[in-house]
Amino acid sequence: MTLSIVLVHPEIPHNTGAIGRTCVALDMELVLIHPLGFDLSDKQVKRAGLDYWPHVQLVEFASWEEFIARRAPREEQLFLFEEYAPRSFYEPDYPEDAYLVFGRETKGLPRDITEPLAHRMVSLPMRSDRIRSLNLANAVTAAAYQALRGRLG
Repeated sequence: MTLSIVLVHPEIPHNTGAIGRTCVALDMELVLIHPLGFDLSDKQVKRAGLDYWPHVQLVEFASWEEFIARRAPREEQLFLFEEYAPRSFYEPDYPEDAYLVFGRETKGLPRDITEPLAHRMVSLPMRSDRIRSLNLANAVTAAAYQALRGRLG
């Protein structure tokens, strides 16, 4: 199995399109957890994903609970990305079958996901206190490359 990017309730179609393009480049699966803030046929998704969108390894789940029930990930596979996480995303060793989990652009991950898995949360460190967070597509790309560190060449 390959690394997977999991987007929980994404809201902005062009971010999802750009993330899909990154997934194609890195041979990663893109998992979308509904509800989505847009329709996947949205032109902005396809515009950001360019002509790569048909090559995205896309899987959709109706809810987080369905994802957990059907995929049954081991706890050590899950890495929840939140701006307030105390641990840097540089610290963990990511297994080859890791799930890198990101929340929606405006609110992050829901508490019913983060509270039981608080010990699995990581953040992307930022040097400036002038911003709260990075653009979702940029954060996913940085995390994906970090998780694959040492396996690309």
